[in-house]
Parts: sequence; structure tokens; C-alpha cells
Amino acid sequence: MAKKDVDDYLQEGIYGPLELHPDQKRKYMGTYRERVVLALTKAQVRGEKGLKELEQSIQTYPQSSILMNGNMNFRFFKPYRELANKHGITYTSVTNREAESEYGLVLAAKTAVDKEEIFLPEEPEQKSEEHKQKKPWWKKLLGI
Repeated sequence: MAKKDVDDYLQEGIYGPLELHPDQKRKYMGTYRERVVLALTKAQVRGEKGLKELEQSIQTYPQSSILMNGNMNFRFFKPYRELANKHGITYTSVTNREAESEYGLVLAAKTAVDKEEIFLPEEPEQKSEEHKQKKPWWKKLLGI
């Protein structure tokens, strides 16, 4: 490791100590991408999606913990907190006013797991036949 000079000490004094991958830590609520087992978006948390996948992931990684987005209403996390209590894992609310995360909930391991797919598989949109056949208003107006 190289010796620190006066400029390094000044930079640390002004900006704080150097961090590895600060963008990952902001995005995944204080943890690194390599530790993330499952990440749910805010919309998925509001819709109580991913409970089954979260329970399976908790059973696979029992030493993990749940990080909840502190900028969201706490009532959305009730089923996830109950699941954490059922399996005896910790959960924490993470609030970072400077960085906005697109995720509502992150299941993170204590060490690197380097899991390739950390998101829920997207469900295909179910559109009704009536909606598919409906013409836009401007086509009706023009008689197309």
C-alpha cells in the first residue's frame, strides 16, 4: 500500500474516507451488489409481490438480512417483517436522503454470494381482448 501524503489527508478531511463502489452501496441500500440475494422494486413491495421467492431465498441463505427502504411507508413491509420474524432473520430500515434507491426491499447476505439473477421474473401483462380491439380516439375521429 502506498504511503499517504498531505494531499490524501486533506481529501479525506474534506470528502470523508474513500469507499469502494459507493454507487452500488447507494443503489442497494448500503450493501454491495455481490451480497444481494433478492431485490424487489418499490412497486413490487407495495403489491406484496415476491413473498414466496423471498421465503425460498431466506431458506437458502439463513444468515441473510432484509434491508427495507426507509423512504417508503412502513405499512407496506408488514408481510415481509412477519416473514423475517418467522424465520428468525434481522430486518433494518435504511434511509438515505441523498440517494434515492429504486428498490423497496433487498435481501442481503453477510458475505458475497454473486448471484446472477437477483430480480423477480417479470410477469407478462394480461390485456383483455376488448382492450386490444379498442381503437384510439383519433382513429375513430378520422374514421380510420
